[in-house]
Amino acid sequence: MDLSDKKFKITAKRLETLHQLGIYTTDDLLMYYPYRYEEIIVSQFADWKIKDKVWFEAEVVSLPKSWRKGRLMMTTFQVRVEDEIINVTIFNRPWTKNLRLNQILTIQGIYQGKSKVTAISYDTKGIAEHVGITPVYSIKEGIRQKTLQTIIQSVFSQIQDEIVDDIPSSLRAAYRLLPLKQAYRQIHMPNSQQEIQSAVRTLKYAEFLRYFTTIQLLHTSEGVRIVKQPKIFSSKKLDQAIHALSFEMTIDQKETLNHILDDMGSTHTMYRLVQGDVGCGKTVVATLALYACVLSGYQGAMLAPTEILARQHYETVNGLLEQFHVKTEVIYAGLSSAKKKEILEKVASGQVDILIGTHSIIQDSIAFHKLGLTIADEQQRFGVNQRRALKDKGNQVDFLLMSATPIPRTLASSLFGDMDVSTIETMPKGRIAPITSLIKENSFRSVLPSVKELLDAGRQLYVICAAVDENEEYHARNVYDTTDSIQKLFPQYRVSYLHGRMSPEEKKSIMDAFADNQIQILVSTTVVEVGVNVVNATGMIIYDADKFGLSQLHQLRGRIQRSNQQGYCWLLTNSQEEKVTQRLEVLVKTNNGFEISYEDLRLRGPGDILGTRQSGVPDFILGNIVEDTAMINQARKDAQMIIKSPDNPDYQILIESVHQRNAKNAVYTD
Repeated sequence: MDLSDKKFKITAKRLETLHQLGIYTTDDLLMYYPYRYEEIIVSQFADWKIKDKVWFEAEVVSLPKSWRKGRLMMTTFQVRVEDEIINVTIFNRPWTKNLRLNQILTIQGIYQGKSKVTAISYDTKGIAEHVGITPVYSIKEGIRQKTLQTIIQSVFSQIQDEIVDDIPSSLRAAYRLLPLKQAYRQIHMPNSQQEIQSAVRTLKYAEFLRYFTTIQLLHTSEGVRIVKQPKIFSSKKLDQAIHALSFEMTIDQKETLNHILDDMGSTHTMYRLVQGDVGCGKTVVATLALYACVLSGYQGAMLAPTEILARQHYETVNGLLEQFHVKTEVIYAGLSSAKKKEILEKVASGQVDILIGTHSIIQDSIAFHKLGLTIADEQQRFGVNQRRALKDKGNQVDFLLMSATPIPRTLASSLFGDMDVSTIETMPKGRIAPITSLIKENSFRSVLPSVKELLDAGRQLYVICAAVDENEEYHARNVYDTTDSIQKLFPQYRVSYLHGRMSPEEKKSIMDAFADNQIQILVSTTVVEVGVNVVNATGMIIYDADKFGLSQLHQLRGRIQRSNQQGYCWLLTNSQEEKVTQRLEVLVKTNNGFEISYEDLRLRGPGDILGTRQSGVPDFILGNIVEDTAMINQARKDAQMIIKSPDNPDYQILIESVHQRNAKNAVYTD
């Protein structure tokens, strides 16, 4: 139910703020879980230790004084606790000026020693009214914790009898799970830690069961195992292409290629994921698979997430296969209308063997003569609808996904359901892992001599920013200002910038100039994250590294691991949070993409990694795919059982619930 319904009496301003949190419906609200809980434990002043979080009741004994310090508004006042006078400082609370002398407050803060407290929050209730467990939610400016708590409690009280419990009763009884209505109450309004634990257990299982039920429906509707005509090709000609490579394929590359060729030569359509670390050689394997497809009399298609990567794939594929008289073309938005028309006509008539492109390949206007294999690179960047549309351009087409964000085999086999998974772990010879350093300030002045040395040696440098331009709501170094400051710092070098808002022509011009070393320093957003291959670029500075996921940082770092020269990556952050430091230290300690993505999954969840966000597949909010392996495997088995018996009345509510939850995004049930 939409939260704008008048019966909920939520003001337009509050609705707007809820929308900023991604909350539009009652389902969204109920599944906006607390990220932690406050359990008030009152201690005597004599027992306070420096850096302790303290709760205390106090009397105001001096009126507040406020002033601005940069972007912050600081307010100080004094209170009496027991027989002690405490100096309280609080930030960005303009309403603090309304405090009165002798007013009683309950204050939560951090004790700084010497009778000083930095307040986190306060209210005018007595400490006795705060006993219990209080949920704490992730919020944005414009909505307070108490306001969000009140909205959740009010909405829940109005709709609790309408909550549909989609967990089959047989499974709920077998695993001693709570009814969903009770689980929502306990996670948002708990009376004890035990209530929280039992609610989390129930809601985790519900997430996993919905996920795998959706995946099972997806595979069923896409006909993953449809019978097809085997693709027959000349092994001798394929071997000639392999021998023509300028390097020897790794063991994992050979094994993965054999898996793909076996699938293509079988009587069932291929639905395989090839995952491997940055630079492991997936594109070579994909190119050979495309060649096998062409040898069998079919066309191949390759879908890339960016124009930069599409053109790079074209250069790789065409460079390897042109000598074998394979006609390859690339299509993207930046081409002239005449050139596009010419390519499309050749694709439709069969004169083009392999077509590489971005989303433009999915357009209805593109018709293939005889499509036999589609490959989607960086699969997590494409929604289910897009992959489905590409696959539907041919009859019983083999389908291959590629991902440079690898996860351990056991997790991959669980999470990707019935999809076959091939993993390339061994790296090509001669690749040198970049040296990564964590700089605990958002400046590289401490390593400036090293950066100068790299540039003086004739190497090139990436500088990565989290924002394109200055934004009051998102505090991060931006591309435009950084380009100006870097150019002033290094006047002897040409500095330029790159970001996603630029036209295709502009982006191509900049990347070509960088590849030709006409630009020595490229300031960019994450548009260079995937596929950019400039072997002379061996340095990378990443501002605001804490704003990126580990796997994304590892992808970015992969841009300076393209040759046999030593690369250097400097991660900059102003964050003083211990968790942030620990997370970024993972990149300092290892260059193994499997270890990094595993840690990313543990810390951040699967949405960005697996491509479930905005793709129609339900994401995990509470479930952790690293820590909840046993529950994951059980939920997967249960989902398989449910899909095998869709007419079982006990399963009907779940199946219908999955359909409704994904109706906006997915085409699972065509």
